[in-house]
Amino acid sequence: MKNKLLIIGASGHGKVVADIALNTNRWQSISFLDDNENLKFSLGLAVIGKSNEAIRHINDFDIFVGIGNNAIRKKIQESLEVEGATIPTLIHPNAILGGQVEVASGTAVMAGVVINCSTKIGKGCIINTGATLDHDNIIEDFVHISPGVHLAGTVNVGQGSWLGIGSIVSNNINVASNSIVGAGAVVVKDITETGTYVGVPARRV
Repeated sequence: MKNKLLIIGASGHGKVVADIALNTNRWQSISFLDDNENLKFSLGLAVIGKSNEAIRHINDFDIFVGIGNNAIRKKIQESLEVEGATIPTLIHPNAILGGQVEVASGTAVMAGVVINCSTKIGKGCIINTGATLDHDNIIEDFVHISPGVHLAGTVNVGQGSWLGIGSIVSNNINVASNSIVGAGAVVVKDITETGTYVGVPARRV
């Protein structure tokens, strides 16, 4: 780990990521990269360049991708991995993690999250504010679990999926990769086909 952190993306999600980093007190300095040339500071932290300049900083900074879009976050993080960048995990001090919980690089765990025992979170995920994940969940790479989502035990969420705010997934459910679960939806049976699912119970639209 280096003593400086560089966050790619200085808007909404990037600011929350920076706030987590500030709360952990792990880095002596934190800066942003962002493609908005008019943006010089975000959350009081300097924007020092554009996102495509990340590679020139890999020897001096830990680098974290603070972009909400799953596909874009995946593309950037994987390109950084190829170049040998150090990509940390960011976990808010107010999150609660049970025993044998694994959280991979590039994942952000927000304030108020509860992750129960034996759950595995892949790389580049967003586990957003106040979400709860019960025991033995498997969250694959580059998934976004939105604020207030509740997953029961033994849920498997496939790569690149997005679970909308306040959605609920019952126990022993599999969610296919690259699926979207709408806000407030309740998933009570396996999602086997990629698509968008809304309603109570959740149905494909």
